[in-house]
Amino acid sequence: MAGMALSSITGLLTNMLVSRAFGTSADVDAFYAANRVTEIMFNLMAGGALASAFVPTFTAFLAREDRKGAWNLASSIVNWVLLLLTLSAVIVFLTAEWLVPNVFAPGFEDPAQIQLTVRLLRQMLPAPVIFGVSGLLMGILNAQQHFALPALAPASYRFGWILGVLFLVPRWGIEGLAWGVVLGAGLHFLIQMPALRKNGGPYSLSLGKHNPAVKQVGVLMAPRLLGVAVVQLNFLVNSILASGQPEGSLTAITWGFSLMIMPQTVIAQGIAIAALPTFSEQAAREEFSAMRSSFSSTIGWVLYLTLPACVGLILLREPLVAMLFERGAFTAHSTSQVAWALLWYAAGLVGHSILEIIVRAFYAMKDTYTPVFVGAGAMTLNVGLSFAFSALFNMVGWMPHGGLALANSTATALESVLLLFLLRKKLGGLNFQRLKKPLLGMLAATVAMGTFLWLLLDLGSGMPFWIISAGGVLGGAGLYYGSTRLLGLAEAVEVPNLFLQRILRRR
Repeated sequence: MAGMALSSITGLLTNMLVSRAFGTSADVDAFYAANRVTEIMFNLMAGGALASAFVPTFTAFLAREDRKGAWNLASSIVNWVLLLLTLSAVIVFLTAEWLVPNVFAPGFEDPAQIQLTVRLLRQMLPAPVIFGVSGLLMGILNAQQHFALPALAPASYRFGWILGVLFLVPRWGIEGLAWGVVLGAGLHFLIQMPALRKNGGPYSLSLGKHNPAVKQVGVLMAPRLLGVAVVQLNFLVNSILASGQPEGSLTAITWGFSLMIMPQTVIAQGIAIAALPTFSEQAAREEFSAMRSSFSSTIGWVLYLTLPACVGLILLREPLVAMLFERGAFTAHSTSQVAWALLWYAAGLVGHSILEIIVRAFYAMKDTYTPVFVGAGAMTLNVGLSFAFSALFNMVGWMPHGGLALANSTATALESVLLLFLLRKKLGGLNFQRLKKPLLGMLAATVAMGTFLWLLLDLGSGMPFWIISAGGVLGGAGLYYGSTRLLGLAEAVEVPNLFLQRILRRR
């Protein structure tokens, strides 16, 4: 979680620097349209689909103390990732001039903006190839309960962006930012090398065509790949719709989503990454009672941390966005665009966060089919809602990109509820009885915090944005923690103990 927090901070600093340099202009819209393509490539070839299939299989070898088999599997998967991503990059490079105006950004009408998007896309194509290998390294290290350096990798990626903005953008403009993306991908890979040298094994050039473990990863990955494809299709549809909306809409949903994803990354992804190997071991040993206990405890922690974050983002959205971004080319209108997207994205924070834990439980049991097909249905619904909500928002005079954010939050919430129901049947219960009383305490504390923030916004009207934001974050967090501590919630009692244990262990 500390590593994810650092990643969120560097990501925030990156967005602050980019917003100061470009605001919500057509150039930065072109950059994010091109970057979406590279992200789709990575996620389809070597993203969550591969990790969810690879980690349980790799962990099973380690649990049997078969390190040779584990590293034969790892070598083969690395080679497949390199081969497939390199071929994909070459194809996209050659067809970029057709893909951009016809598939990825058909809403762009200015020929200069289209050509800029093509150039940026071609510049960034090395990034997904590097990310493919680096992302697999994260899975290899996490499977061995090594989390420190992999957790620093996302921050290293964002550091590449920062270097690009500070040193390359002044000379090459938005194209300097594209080179910063490639630099960041290289740093993401290099930061993990010391841990790999310590915890790695022998590497071979084989593709493992006759290795049953490689085939098992492929079988497990196939349904998950369908789910990832649907998710990426949803992001693509959002980009296409936003490219045809008022200038800055594509950038607004990108930054609004990134602000929502900050607490989700720190809280849910950090916990989920650490939980997957534990869930996998418990499932491999058929210790389902222990797994139910681990799962309910993990969900409790996620709810404890995300409920106040959700309400805080909704209420403090405008002062937060203004404090973080409103300078340079980023105007008050830019603030309203991003804050509007953040409002509707933040409504889905709890659903997004719980989903991270739920799908890890399915993957640990080597069930990639259930979350994939449910996710595919939810994301298909998301696409339909994106068209419907953006049209509805436009009809009532609201900025239409807010409808894209609301569609995402609605579909994700429904997906989480359905998967929880199915997981309960699969595990024979979820031990959620223990969460009823704590959840009531969390909700009461969240209401108290929300009331405080509402009064602060009302009484502090006209005050500087940074005072309202800082006072709201610090005061709201303090009130929430104090309330839950007074109510005797176990999570509130354990928070300082966890940090103290970590400090004492270091000593």
